[in-house]
Formats: sequence, structure tokens, C-alpha cells
Amino acid sequence: MSGNPVDQLRVCVATTRVEMGTLAGTHAASEMRAVLAQRGAARVILASAPSQNEALDALIGADLDWSRITIFHMDEYVGLDAGHRASFRHYQREHVLDRIRPAAFHGIAGEAPDAEAECARYAALLAAAPIDVVCLGIGENGHIAFNDPPVADFADPLAVKVVELDEACRRQQVNDNCFPTFDAVPRRAMTLTIPALMRGGALFCAVPGARKAEAVRATLRGPIAPACPASVLRTHERATLYLDTDSASLL
Repeated sequence: MSGNPVDQLRVCVATTRVEMGTLAGTHAASEMRAVLAQRGAARVILASAPSQNEALDALIGADLDWSRITIFHMDEYVGLDAGHRASFRHYQREHVLDRIRPAAFHGIAGEAPDAEAECARYAALLAAAPIDVVCLGIGENGHIAFNDPPVADFADPLAVKVVELDEACRRQQVNDNCFPTFDAVPRRAMTLTIPALMRGGALFCAVPGARKAEAVRATLRGPIAPACPASVLRTHERATLYLDTDSASLL
């Protein structure tokens, strides 16, 4: 079922997590088909997190000509190489790239010796042409990508930057079984900034689970402010938030 829009943000509340992910992935695929029909090629940014599994399953299972679609992802830990099981390039390989053959996949090199230079390299790739679709989630602390509240900037002049991860973000990585302990979670990451994400033509944001309920409430009911970075989604003309009954439980 659909909820009422909040400012410009459309809200869709599904009964189950699987239904939520299926809706998000199916709607994103429909948008990508429309872009391909109009322009012949598309560029998409994909999040990397267990919360996105169902949405990506639906997207990858859709009838799309991936040979005309270029894929980016939105963040990576500083110091992790692509073979590390917790790296987001590993996630993209497991959940996306082993199942389709896109026109290109551009990964953020967490192992790059100069993280600032790697951010500049990736920003140039993003700037080469418009981004048509962004598939994202919301963190337990309200972050989008790794724009945690202490570093979120709605007017960030950069497209990609190095950030220090806050405690809540690092604890979520343990909650998600991505790392065995809090101390094992890297302290720094490279992330697309909020303006870079918001430049996407259409945003599809899938947020399942009770642990996200407080962040969802802040996103939809609180002020539009960096204290809840995801609240900025309410200002995008073509963004949709997909929830299940657990993540919507505090609304």
C-alpha cells in the first residue's frame, strides 16, 4: 500500500520486507527501461548493504539490457581491498556483477594509497554524464551512503570525500553481521556526498526492519537537517521511500 507523500517524498509501505524490496527493485527497473528507451544508455548508483538484498534481487531479475547500463556504488571502506568479504565491491560482485554483465562497473578502490586522489578520480567518473537512477537505503543513524550526521553536508562542494564513521554507523556494521566486532570496523570510508546522490534523476530508497524505525520517523517527521541526513530526500522531486511494517512502526 502507499502512504501519503511527505513534502516531495513519496512513501510506499509494504506488508513484508520481501514485498517492499520487490516494489523498490521493480519500480527502479521500470525507470531504467524508460531511460534506455529515451537515450539508449543509463547510469545507476547502487547501495551495498544487507537491507538492499531484496530490492537488488528484484532489480537484477528484471528484464533489462544491462549491456547498456553503467553501474556505480556509493561508498567503500578506506584500507579494504575488493577481496575483503566486508568490502562493498565484494558485495556488488556477489549480489550484482556475478549475475549480469553491465556496460561497465566503476568501483571505489578502498586500498588506494591516496584516498583523496581516489575520491577525485571517482568524482570525475560520476561527472562524465548524468546519473539516472540511485538505489539507496537509510542507516540506523539516518545516514545515506556514509554521510553520518557529524559529516553530512547538504551543500557539500565535493562529490566524493573521505569521512570518519561515527559510532552508531560502525555499530550497525556489527549488527548487520558485516564485521565480527566493533573494533574490526574501519574508522574511515570514502563516500558519495549528499549532493552527488541528490543529483540522481530518480531515487528509490528501500528501508526494512525495526532497527530502522527511529531513523524513518526522523526522516519523515523531523526537520530537514543534517542531524538526520536522510531527511534531505523530502526535497527531491522524484524520490520514493519504501518501507515494511516494521520500519514504519513508529510513524
